[in-house]
Amino acid sequence: MTNEVNSLPMVALRGMVVLPGMVTHFDVSREKSIEAIEQAMQENQKIFLTAQKDIEKENPGMNDICAVGCIASIKQIVKLPKKISRILVTGETRARMDCMEYDEPYLRANVVEVADIDNAEEAVGAKENPLNMEAMLRGLKDLFREYLPRNPKLSKDLALQMEEIKDLRRLVDEIAANIPLSWENAQELLEEPDVLKRYDKVVGRLVSEIQIINIKEEIQAKVKERVDKNQREYILREEMKIIREELGDDNTMSDADEFQEAADKLKAPAEVKEKLNKEIKRFKNTMGNPAETGVVRTYIETLLEMPWDNAGRDHKDIAYAKRVLDEDHYGLEKVKERVLEFLAVRALTKKGDTPILCLVGPPGTGKTSIAKSLARALKKPYVRISLGGVRDEAEIRGHRRTYVGAMPGRIATGLKSAGVKNPLMLLDEIDKVSNDYKGDTFSALLEVLDSEQNSKFRDHYIEVPVDLSEVLFVTTANTLQTIPRPLLDRMEVIEVSSYTENEKMHIAMEHLLPKQLRRHGLKPEQLTVSRRAVWKMARNYTKEAGVRQLERKLGEICRKAAREILETKKPAIHVTERNLHLYLGKELYTYQMANASDEVGIVRGLAWTSVGGDTLQIEVNIMPGEGEILLTGQLGDVMKESARTGISYIRSVSAAHKIEETFFKEHDIHIHIPEGAVPKDGPSAGITMATAMISAVTERRVRADVAMTGEITLRGRVLPIGGLKEKLLAAKNAGIRTVIIPQENKVDLEDISSEIKKGMEILPVSHMDEVLKIALV
Repeated sequence: MTNEVNSLPMVALRGMVVLPGMVTHFDVSREKSIEAIEQAMQENQKIFLTAQKDIEKENPGMNDICAVGCIASIKQIVKLPKKISRILVTGETRARMDCMEYDEPYLRANVVEVADIDNAEEAVGAKENPLNMEAMLRGLKDLFREYLPRNPKLSKDLALQMEEIKDLRRLVDEIAANIPLSWENAQELLEEPDVLKRYDKVVGRLVSEIQIINIKEEIQAKVKERVDKNQREYILREEMKIIREELGDDNTMSDADEFQEAADKLKAPAEVKEKLNKEIKRFKNTMGNPAETGVVRTYIETLLEMPWDNAGRDHKDIAYAKRVLDEDHYGLEKVKERVLEFLAVRALTKKGDTPILCLVGPPGTGKTSIAKSLARALKKPYVRISLGGVRDEAEIRGHRRTYVGAMPGRIATGLKSAGVKNPLMLLDEIDKVSNDYKGDTFSALLEVLDSEQNSKFRDHYIEVPVDLSEVLFVTTANTLQTIPRPLLDRMEVIEVSSYTENEKMHIAMEHLLPKQLRRHGLKPEQLTVSRRAVWKMARNYTKEAGVRQLERKLGEICRKAAREILETKKPAIHVTERNLHLYLGKELYTYQMANASDEVGIVRGLAWTSVGGDTLQIEVNIMPGEGEILLTGQLGDVMKESARTGISYIRSVSAAHKIEETFFKEHDIHIHIPEGAVPKDGPSAGITMATAMISAVTERRVRADVAMTGEITLRGRVLPIGGLKEKLLAAKNAGIRTVIIPQENKVDLEDISSEIKKGMEILPVSHMDEVLKIALV
């Protein structure tokens, strides 16, 4: 049911809704609104208040305001500065705007009062059971009574006013006017004529407000409790500090504060920070126990010194790196090439995989020094860890903290000393690692040298994962034989082979001599050593794959020269090939040169040793006997088997070489390899022994200028061998002109410098027939 149409001045409210029964005030500054209020005061103080849909709109029209509003009575007007008026109003009845009469000079509208649809009684069955209505009233009052003390903005007298209300409609409107509502929610209540629906919405809102206040109070209580706890701890800590100062024992507390400050500044993963904070609390609690305090202190200091997220800047200047590598080392092209490739990939991808390089080669070939040079070329901190003789797994992984004197492993300690998480770490002499009852050291290295899993390396002492994925690992070894296959598989093997005399001469003149001159306090003009003298030193005074002995000989010359300069006052000394013996004495080594003439049963073989290549002269004698085979010269099992394989092959082809069937039953064969005191092993002398035996059996001479190497099978096939460069170098030094090698080793010739191959005829063969065709006269 609706009442008659009224014409009333209208004010469009921004972000606000006035409900029936609400006493509130609002400020107006728009001229139209002030004009409307003044007009209302002249009439009967009644004004129509409705909400503006868009609060930013300055001059709202019919479509910009809500149709349903509230007719209110103006109780007071207060003039404020800057043409602002504060209006106090009381909401009376709901009304709907029928139409807008005009909008100048103020808004005026025809409004129709909206009566409530009072079907609450029917809905709750009040006619049949008047107790239901009473239950609704009491329930709403109970909720409001619970809410009232929680909202300090509401007056305490409001509860008494609510208790006196007996009408459900009026109670709903009064409560809606006194609880916080957004203007949208308030407008929704205003537009709802059904009392029961309004009741449901108000109850829902009241319950929500009570829950919000409960949660808010709970959060505030927790915050207060935490603040109180922190204040209490601060006061107690200050009291403890003063007590300690009085007792003269305030160092421990200041240490704990320093640790906490350092931990807060530390750049590290959350897991590390959590562990540190836990240990610092433990450190504070163990102040009365000096033994335990010392253990915890050492652990905290170790964690703080580790470079968790502290990475050095990657240097990507390839030209600089190449220049440094060339300055420090002569040759070693493969190593230099691999490092420059790594740099190029890192420059393009910003974060390429960090390689794990294994430099393998004879002693003295510069494996350790190339690693140091790499660090200088890449501008990375250099850490060297010597693994020679390490047999305890704890040396790599660290000891558990439960042990007395526990400490981190060598890897973690190296990382700590480097100060950054991406240094160059040299694991020197990895092939010299040994195992005992304390664990398998090689297995401990498996995790360190695996780029797929070393980002979470766990040191037993540190207990939290250490990231090794950005460390550039370089390992060195003299041989791969003692390194387990799984570990070898994780590394990129680069062979550092023996040096030729020419390379040794370059290294000595460009690097070793200047270094020794500086070390002995000599100037370059005071001592000069000719190239021919260096060549002779490398050939006749040293026998090695590297240049360590050569450097010692140069040092010996420098010492004798220094003494001579001081005693004789000579301004300069010149060492040449002719006067070299005056400084180094008689020659220590002579090469067994190629035989002058072709002989029966004597063949020159080629061998690899740890100090380079060498030649072996294999001798075979045939004697009347009972078919025995004698092997002398300290031969290993593999070499003996090769000799027997060679004899079996010769017996199988005896008809082709016109050897009598009874020959092997009636004769003994004696194979000897000088030097008798030196142990020899390996299968690569197979074709050499077979050739010597056929020569002795058939009494055909073998060419003196031929040397050979290769493994033989029962059917006479020639299998490949290793150490080809060193063997060819030995053949060249012995004056050999023709070298027979296995066909499958032909590809290895590409990696050997032309300096070695020059003047030699290298013949690849695949069968023993080809060997005999070349070697026998």
